[in-house]
Amino acid sequence: MKITRQKHAKKNLGFFRNNFGVREPYQILLDGTFCQAALRGRIQLREQLPRYLMGETQLCTTRCVLKELETLGKDLYGAKLIAQKCQIRNCSHLKNGDQNLSMKVKKKPGVPLMFIIQNTIVLDKPSPKTIAFVKAVESGQLVSVHEQESIRQLKEEQGLVKNPERRRKKRKKISGPNPLSCLKKKKKAQDTKSSASEKKRKRKRIRNRSTSKVLSVKQNAEG
Repeated sequence: MKITRQKHAKKNLGFFRNNFGVREPYQILLDGTFCQAALRGRIQLREQLPRYLMGETQLCTTRCVLKELETLGKDLYGAKLIAQKCQIRNCSHLKNGDQNLSMKVKKKPGVPLMFIIQNTIVLDKPSPKTIAFVKAVESGQLVSVHEQESIRQLKEEQGLVKNPERRRKKRKKISGPNPLSCLKKKKKAQDTKSSASEKKRKRKRIRNRSTSKVLSVKQNAEG
């Protein structure tokens, strides 16, 4: 029976992994009912959940769940202790209670749902809303969140999407020329010009000397 449950869990996890990018560590959000069922069934969640899901897990809860368990009194004191050991996540509402919580979760595609039935943990199969969403993605009517993220990353890598961080990096790379290097280059240019002018002067001097010698020879010959 245990092997059959793990096979179903592996199959359902594969569905969420391939279609919604669900990865380890699996973040499991616990409500008061789940904590109470684990307490009654003597289920060690931190030990048994990773075995059942065959992966690393993180147990989480919300402040409204803790508030609900406090208001329900001593009967759920043990469940409150279990919830208090979980990571606390903020929620956007102040109302407490988990009535119809499973129905609300099933209306949102891509969210796995777990129950404790007869003292055993069971990962529920994908909801009709989730299956309809996947079919719409496969037919090309919708794009999954996981695919949207991968498309965005590809566009950024190819430069099709403007990335402000890359802009800043490019601006740093494109910098003006170093003024000191410019001055050095000018000095080299001036040195080459001065050396060229000195060579010209030397050539003129040599020419003048040669012409003066020729004139002196001619004058001697005429004399």
